[in-house]
Amino acid sequence: MTTQLVASIRVQGLDKSYQKLRVLRGVDFDVAPGSIFALLGSNGAGKTTVVKILSTLLKADAGTVSVNGFDVATQAADVRESISLTGQFAAVDEVLTGRENLILMARLRRVNDAGQVADDLLARFQLIDAAKRRVATYSGGMRRRLDIAMSLIGNPPVIFLDEPTAGLDPQARIEVWNSVKELAGQGTTVLLTTQYLDEAEQLADRIAILHQGRIIANGTLAELKQLLPPAKVEYVEKQPTLEDVFLAIVGATGKDGDAGQTAATTAASAPTSKEQR
Repeated sequence: MTTQLVASIRVQGLDKSYQKLRVLRGVDFDVAPGSIFALLGSNGAGKTTVVKILSTLLKADAGTVSVNGFDVATQAADVRESISLTGQFAAVDEVLTGRENLILMARLRRVNDAGQVADDLLARFQLIDAAKRRVATYSGGMRRRLDIAMSLIGNPPVIFLDEPTAGLDPQARIEVWNSVKELAGQGTTVLLTTQYLDEAEQLADRIAILHQGRIIANGTLAELKQLLPPAKVEYVEKQPTLEDVFLAIVGATGKDGDAGQTAATTAASAPTSKEQR
């Protein structure tokens, strides 16, 4: 006998309209515990509306939604205790330092030993060196990592990330990707919305494509690729991407001294022979 895991997030027949505009049209999907689920779609597809309903910020017109086993319509308080939401823009106080932001959030959530919790999260998200700096001096990637770290105070089992890398440079995007992967690795269920195809490909265990208010495809990356005709075998000269060039020039971390070493390594490993694609 096999034991079926209960979905951390279950959405069935979700509908939502704004006056005459029907934004969601019978959306269905499940998210397994401890997995990364990407909701992929263009601007206006309804991704943020889904997240608002899941996080109890918006009421659905029809359908049922449960998060961590709680119904969002009838058990909203329990849902809010189970989740954390990181919106499209970092919700951090620029006047405070990074550590002060974390301590403030820990106290608001009535977490014991707020200082230790803050220090642990600073270490986890590689922000120790910037802990005593005002957030106004942080880069976009650092602000986003701090924002996600603040979302984890209280150890919520489910976290929603609404377009977490929108507007970030390539290095900052990679920093956030690594943080998201670490979350799932430690058992947190992550639902992220994105319009970046490479982001969904890099992060997600399952990907759902939301188009004109409907889920038109849902599966693993391998399953979605099978929807296309079999690839032809071709031999081409592999060239570095613009991202490869950028990271080789500035360095993977952007720190002084990294760029030369990274560029040398990339140049040495750059393919010169034909490879199968």
